This record gives sequence, C-alpha cells and structure tokens, in this order.
Amino acid sequence: MVNRHRGEIEAELGGTTYTLVLTLGALAEIEHAYGGEDMIAIAERFENGRIKATDAIIVMGAGLRGAGASISDEEVSKLSVPGGAAGYLRIVAELLKATFDA
Repeated sequence: MVNRHRGEIEAELGGTTYTLVLTLGALAEIEHAYGGEDMIAIAERFENGRIKATDAIIVMGAGLRGAGASISDEEVSKLSVPGGAAGYLRIVAELLKATFDA
C-alpha cells in the first residue's frame, strides 16, 4: 500500500502494479538527466504542458528506482500503460503532484 505522506503513488506498468516515489536521490537523478537544471525550472516546463516522451521515461524511471525497483530507462520505455499516451502523462502528473503538493 502506498504512503501518500511520503509522496508515493501506485501505477500499472506492463501489467504489473508498481510503487513510484521521487526521493531526494530520484530528484537528483532527474536534475542530472537535464544537465543540472534545477527542479523548479523542470517543474515549470512540465506545468506549461511541455513534456516529451523522454521526459515521461526519465521521471517514471526515477520514481520506480526511488521506490526500490531495479529497472533501467530502456526497460521503462518498453512498458505499456492503460490509456496509452494519456496514461503515461497521468502517471507523471500524479507523481509530480504527490511529490510537490505533499
């Protein structure tokens, strides 16, 4: 069961239900993936609707690893989700909301 107070969410990926959480290490991983850009700048970009498929892979991968999963971004890129493209965006939005609205 997820702990919303820790910013955890649950998502179905590739037919399996996973917990995702953006720990401090996961947030640092995201910043590194964006060349050291700070989280506020990254979040503002996402809030303005500027999110690419690679963004979803990076955020979901970091969230999965933050929750303890041993999974690469390449493996994340091959996972299907209910709802297709909209489903990926929903997971990213829910994870960011759980992290920053907690």
